[in-house]
Amino acid sequence: MQFIINGQSREFAALPLSATVADLIGSLELKGDRVAIEHNGSIVSRAEWGTTAIQQGDRFEIVHFVGGGAGE
Repeated sequence: MQFIINGQSREFAALPLSATVADLIGSLELKGDRVAIEHNGSIVSRAEWGTTAIQQGDRFEIVHFVGGGAGE
């Protein structure tokens, strides 16, 4: 399947037609506790990832949070 992720077209040939947001996050190898997802303009809560179906051509904005900062 093909999606637009953060403004760029990406192909995911291994995802089944019944894929969910959780499957996409797994394919991207992202840690779920550090990610926020917008799917076709709507925020998807982490609790809904496993039940939110995705389809060819869907648009995602994915923000991956990282730690860090000034140390002593």
